[in-house]
Amino acid sequence: FSAGNSVLGRFIAGHVPPVTLAFIRWSGAFLIVLPFAAPHLLRDWPTIRKHAGLMTVLALTGFSAFNTMAYYGLQYTTAINGLLLQSIGPLFVALWSFVLFGDRLTARQAGGIGVSLTGVLVIISHGSLDTLIGIGFNRGDVWFLIALLIYAYYTAALRNRPPMHPLSFLAVGMGWGALFLVPLAAWEIASGKTFVFDAVSLASFAFVCVFPSLLGYLCLNRGIELIGANRAAPFMHLVPVFGSVLAIALLGERFELYHAVGYGLVLIGITIATRK
Repeated sequence: FSAGNSVLGRFIAGHVPPVTLAFIRWSGAFLIVLPFAAPHLLRDWPTIRKHAGLMTVLALTGFSAFNTMAYYGLQYTTAINGLLLQSIGPLFVALWSFVLFGDRLTARQAGGIGVSLTGVLVIISHGSLDTLIGIGFNRGDVWFLIALLIYAYYTAALRNRPPMHPLSFLAVGMGWGALFLVPLAAWEIASGKTFVFDAVSLASFAFVCVFPSLLGYLCLNRGIELIGANRAAPFMHLVPVFGSVLAIALLGERFELYHAVGYGLVLIGITIATRK
């Protein structure tokens, strides 16, 4: 779901402005989940009020800031660069886990991250060192890196998540995150940013509201709860893998030997990093 979100974010650049896309994503996902989350929200309301500060920080980092900045970066960089940069995510998660909780990567985790990162580089570079060296970076990449640093904080900080139902937590994060974006989205539209409302936009809105938002975050939050941030982080290396699969399936790209080598290295690395 995250890989599809990165590809779509680049595809729709210039069609829908980034803050508006992020606002529609979270407000739409909030409206979808609200009927299911309502009874849990009522029961968890005392906990939500007690931890309002923490919930605000998590909503800002995991919902508002990360996605908005990533969409903004994709206005100026390629989907390939966006997918490649997400490979740095596990290192950022390890950094925040150390800063916040004093956690250190085990030798197995570090080795697994290194192996899977090598696999990502093989996929992105098409197995060519010259291609890898020739990849150019621009201001969009800088924005994407900052977004990843913020998202890594959210991933690590989930350890402090208040004790509440998953749907309550998701609804508060989505709704609160969408509210933070209202002023920026209003300014974006008022300033005359291009917003093409057509079938492509509607299909894009439907995808981002349901798959990377509602379903993706349910899986992400539960996975981190079960195995911890440092063990979950290497799975970020699957984003470029799935991104290349989408390119093959949807854009007609050919399956090459470097795909097989890269996929194998990523899966081996994840197995090494997450196995006890």
